[in-house]
Amino acid sequence: MLSVLRKIVQEVSAAPDLESVLDLIVRRIQRTMKTQVCSIFLFDPVQQRYVLRATQGLNQDAVGKVSLSMTEGIVGQVGQRAEPINLEDAARHPAFHYLQATGEERYHAFLGVPIIHHRTVLGVLVVQQVEHRRFDESEEAFMVTLSAQLAGIIAHAEATGSVNMDTAEAVAGQADASESVPAVHDKRFNGVAAAPGVAIGTVVIATLTAELETVPDKPGRGVERERADFHAALEAVRDDLTTLGKSLAQRLKAEEQALFDVYLRMLDDSALRGEIERRIEQGQWAQGALRDVILAQVQQFSRMEDAYLRERATDVRDLGRRILGYLQESAGPVQMECPDNAILIADELSPAMLGMVPEEKLAGLVAVSGSGNSHAAIMARSIGIPTVMGVVDLPFTRLDGRKVIVDGYSGRIYVNPSERLLEAFERVIRDEQAVAAGLEELRDLPAETTDGYRMPLWVNTGLVADVTRSLERGAEGIGLYRTEIPFMIRDFFPSEQEQLQSYRSQLEAFAPRPVTMRTLDIGGDKALPYFPINEDNPFLGWRGIRVTLDHPEIFLVQVRAMLRASEGLDNLRIMLPMVTSIHEVEEALRQIDRAVAELQDEGYDIKRPPVGVMVEVPAAVYQVRRFARLVDFISVGSNDLTQYILAVDRNNPRVAGLYAAYHPAVLRALQYIARETRREGKPVSICGEMAADPGGALLLMAMGYEVLSMNANNLPRVKSAIRGVSLVRAQSLLSRVLRMGDAEEIHQYLRDALKGLGLGQLTRPRLPNQL
Repeated sequence: MLSVLRKIVQEVSAAPDLESVLDLIVRRIQRTMKTQVCSIFLFDPVQQRYVLRATQGLNQDAVGKVSLSMTEGIVGQVGQRAEPINLEDAARHPAFHYLQATGEERYHAFLGVPIIHHRTVLGVLVVQQVEHRRFDESEEAFMVTLSAQLAGIIAHAEATGSVNMDTAEAVAGQADASESVPAVHDKRFNGVAAAPGVAIGTVVIATLTAELETVPDKPGRGVERERADFHAALEAVRDDLTTLGKSLAQRLKAEEQALFDVYLRMLDDSALRGEIERRIEQGQWAQGALRDVILAQVQQFSRMEDAYLRERATDVRDLGRRILGYLQESAGPVQMECPDNAILIADELSPAMLGMVPEEKLAGLVAVSGSGNSHAAIMARSIGIPTVMGVVDLPFTRLDGRKVIVDGYSGRIYVNPSERLLEAFERVIRDEQAVAAGLEELRDLPAETTDGYRMPLWVNTGLVADVTRSLERGAEGIGLYRTEIPFMIRDFFPSEQEQLQSYRSQLEAFAPRPVTMRTLDIGGDKALPYFPINEDNPFLGWRGIRVTLDHPEIFLVQVRAMLRASEGLDNLRIMLPMVTSIHEVEEALRQIDRAVAELQDEGYDIKRPPVGVMVEVPAAVYQVRRFARLVDFISVGSNDLTQYILAVDRNNPRVAGLYAAYHPAVLRALQYIARETRREGKPVSICGEMAADPGGALLLMAMGYEVLSMNANNLPRVKSAIRGVSLVRAQSLLSRVLRMGDAEEIHQYLRDALKGLGLGQLTRPRLPNQL
């Protein structure tokens, strides 16, 4: 049964549209379970009814016409209860509702299973039989398992269908396609709010090199040009394979050499070439035509019973990638032409992708994978770009060139927005701009409470552009400079001299103000393309200080570059990430002392800078006083600490909703750290998204944190909040919050408190009310 289930899921995944998906499901289940009827009712949120969308066994004329309300019939009961109903004779059930048009009167046995995706009931999957009997436990278990597997596929197919309704008009030669199906306006996709703000713009797809699945839909630049590019790519791949075959001829056996002949024959396959050319003639660009045909063949081979033929799927995919590589090369810069107000969408956003669109044109970011606390999201907040992550059902390759709204406050994307919705979000943008303009006058004023308490506000940086932006907003220092970013935008480890130049620019710009540089923090959600770390559980694996202590040659070069960059400025602070034990701190301090001694021997006029540790894991929380005795300062990385305390992978959109900065356990840990560090007489600061929230900043100030470090764009709002309240009032807020037991209750209380203090403009703006 497991192999049958896997085969059904695989086959359905390859279906081109929602109708095909549903039709395949009902036909395969009916045949597999040897039942007379299999049907799917999908919930229509507009009508608020379950509509018969596919059936095998009932009257086909009823499809799309027959429906049930949310409380009507056994189907409605399954949806309401969100659990299976298994009946020997459906007609005897009190909720039974006879649907005359379906011709179901002959059937007695009934099993209905809810189709649930992300806690939402999408519909009900039903099987029926003539005889009086209950479906047995194995049949019910199979249906429940299959429903769970198919829910995501159905959700994605529904989403793709809704945005495809007016895609055809963008493809040359299909201008009349949109006339047959009305365009769907204000189609909403839910994700995770990653960086606040609203953006309205045109989609640009960030594609990965030679990855077929990420190729977007685009109209061709003319049939002849696309066909010529395709033929040129074929010839280039043929030349590559011929040359490669000849170069390996002496090292391969005859049967292995024959593999190159297989590839060459595939290139000459008239059916393959003909299908790609046919799609080009219909107006698709060559890359999209190649993607569709190759992936369809891959799916076809993958479903075959014969093991040898199944392996052909790998060959077809590899050949498709080779051809795609040349097509991408020939497309050149045309592929990355960006309109004004570009919305960059990718399957998975990386820091390097942010450089694909000029900063002055980049309006918003969207990722199918990832969460609001991924490294890319942190960088997006740093540069002030509205961002939504984890939009798992977004058919992003179908959206190139489409107009969308990015709501970075509630984590929503609106495709094909109506004029009414555009006007509503344009008002939000104007209100945001007005608030930002009003905060500019605070730039040169201190973050000082109404009763005279002074709170230094520092910034988190990583990009060169962060420096100017931070100084413009009145930053008093850098609490976290992410040194991994210069490593991530290169194809190899930067040299000591290259690192020195990057670090010097930060130190000079902020001198004499302090600059806190975190040593290389890779692993987890931060990968280097030239230093891959492949682990089953990267957040509990080889990351942070663990990597650099295992590679002292990397650590020493970086520390030397930092120290040399600080010569004559003396505003450097070094911070060690992801520490969990005293041994790690002692070893890192020995390495730093060694680097200082080496450089002094070489004639550099430097001295040992202050060194601190980041408290990011529970183990560090309960050793914070011991750490404080060894180092010069303590800094809390609240994003990772929250993740580890709550056991929530912050990059996993399935559990992103459980990540709560205001969770009572997190707040108590933060209060404990501040209290214990002060007992050792050492300064304690915090860098993380909680410090960037006006309400969170007030709580942290009340706990005794002496420096708050945040992204530059939030600094004016935090400063305004601090200047609008007394320290005594903030401490009263903290006392009340610590008695609460729910994160959302705490968040709402802080929002209401800010409004009560006349600081309501610092909270999230009122957004259009959408279903």
